[in-house]
Formats: sequence, structure tokens, C-alpha cells
Amino acid sequence: MHRIAIKPLSTNEAWKGRRFKTPEYKTFDRVLTALLPRGIKIPDGDLMITFVFGLSNGGADYDNCIKQAQDVIARKYGFNDSRITHAVIHKVRTEKGCEYIRFRIEAANPFLEIPLLGEARA
Repeated sequence: MHRIAIKPLSTNEAWKGRRFKTPEYKTFDRVLTALLPRGIKIPDGDLMITFVFGLSNGGADYDNCIKQAQDVIARKYGFNDSRITHAVIHKVRTEKGCEYIRFRIEAANPFLEIPLLGEARA
């Protein structure tokens, strides 16, 4: 893994002015909220989220779906998504009309070590 000494740019810092939710986003928010299962217990502390996005557009970037889905999930289950410290994202090609979102939320493993390129493992 390469390390670049630069502060990451947030979405809020990247866009000038106020952004407005589109009608498509509002519909997505309402429908996803209704479809999310009840009774999911969110662990205390740092979290790890795993997403699988089934997308029919093979040219879609894997990261375009994360923020909207994550925000709806966090609101539905009553946690601040800033608690997510680990994420695994998969993009799967699917047929048009068969798109989907799969997700899992679990406690983050505080002992998870991500070796950096050039660093020796202990």
C-alpha cells in the first residue's frame, strides 16, 4: 500500500455551495428506508461495513453508491456513520432490472492490521 502525505479531501470540501437532494435521491431514501430489515442491532464502538452493490452498468464506479446507501442505513438504525472505521466494498455486474444492495454491519476489529507496502510484518 502506498502512503501519500496529503490530507484527504472530503465531499464537503470538494463542492462549493449547498447541494440539494434530487427527486431520485429522495425516492431512493424513502424506498430503501422502507425495505431495510427491522431489528438489526448495531454494536457499540467502531464499526465495519461490508457492501455488495449489484450494478447493471459495468462502467459505474464502485464508490458512487456508498455515501447515499450508508447515510440511509445509519439514519434507519440510529448511529453516526463517522463510527465506521473499516469498509469492504464489492461491485458485482448484474442484469438490468436485477440491481441490488447487500450490506453487513459489525464491530470493527481493533486488532486488524493493514500492512503498508514496504513495511515488514511483525
